[in-house]
Amino acid sequence: MSLADFWFFLIAVLWIGYLVLEGFDFGVGMLLPVLGRDEPDRDTMLGAIGPVWDGNEVWLLVAGGATFAAFPVWYATLFSGAFLWLVLALLALIVRVVSFEWGGKSENPRWRSLWQWANTGGSLVAPLLWGITLSSLLNGVPINGKQDFSGDPLDFLSGYTVLGGVTLVALCVLHGTVFLTLKTSGDLHTRACRLAPRVAPAAALLAVAFVAWTAAKSVDVNGRDLLPSIVPAALAALAALAAALLVRTDREGPAFGATAATIGLFVLTIFVALFPRVMVSSTDFANSLTVANASSADYTLTVMTVVAGVLTPVVIAYQAWSYWVFRARLTREEPAADGG
Repeated sequence: MSLADFWFFLIAVLWIGYLVLEGFDFGVGMLLPVLGRDEPDRDTMLGAIGPVWDGNEVWLLVAGGATFAAFPVWYATLFSGAFLWLVLALLALIVRVVSFEWGGKSENPRWRSLWQWANTGGSLVAPLLWGITLSSLLNGVPINGKQDFSGDPLDFLSGYTVLGGVTLVALCVLHGTVFLTLKTSGDLHTRACRLAPRVAPAAALLAVAFVAWTAAKSVDVNGRDLLPSIVPAALAALAALAAALLVRTDREGPAFGATAATIGLFVLTIFVALFPRVMVSSTDFANSLTVANASSADYTLTVMTVVAGVLTPVVIAYQAWSYWVFRARLTREEPAADGG
């Protein structure tokens, strides 16, 4: 395996880490108007992700930085073509961040409701656009002989890519629901346990449909044999079905593991089906960007590998420690009585 191949799959791992960890954050945000019946409920839900959401977003920053440094041609072509969708995704993330910071600045119910809905909207839009963007890498977009994007933003939208976005949204909702069964107690915990079996069948069905279509795309669009991509696709389908079954048995830990595995394998299936290309050209397959023709020089990749080898264990250890510190379940805090 070359260094360019190594960095391609390391970027896949970074996306997996981001969407698995930020996925339950997105899910909790989307569930605020569903499970949060009043302010104490919604405060408890936000408190469940409050200590970790910003750390989870580090994975996205590293994935973007690694793509820029390891595959500058890929980065330039993707960002020039998907500029509209990526800006909208970043705006959704910014709105989410502002909602965390500003939502508690006033006790006015309208003010708090505004920022809670902003959190929900940002939590919905971001995974939808990430799913569409990642799916478009395999689906194909117009790329000319100079390796430049030659279409318009609507070229990123198709039945396959929209299914990818919708599937990721559904998986995040399920992931967030199961996360709340682990992190809450009382009536909120009970409602999350009741909701999970209702969400799971739709999320599992979408996941199975998407990974099957992805495996087929690897043959039809990318000229690959079916074998490499069918393995993660089959594992993703099994994980989705396992999650749907586990949420009915109140096995919260294994259910969360299954939803995390489904999201991770969702991303891995796309990258395995895409390899050895990084972006497929829909105008002329010969214009597709590959791991080889889009990567940096070996010296750059070698330096990056040394730095990643030193810093990555530190980042993982710190994040694991933060999750351990904030592992306890949260209990709903009742508002203080008047005059009390």
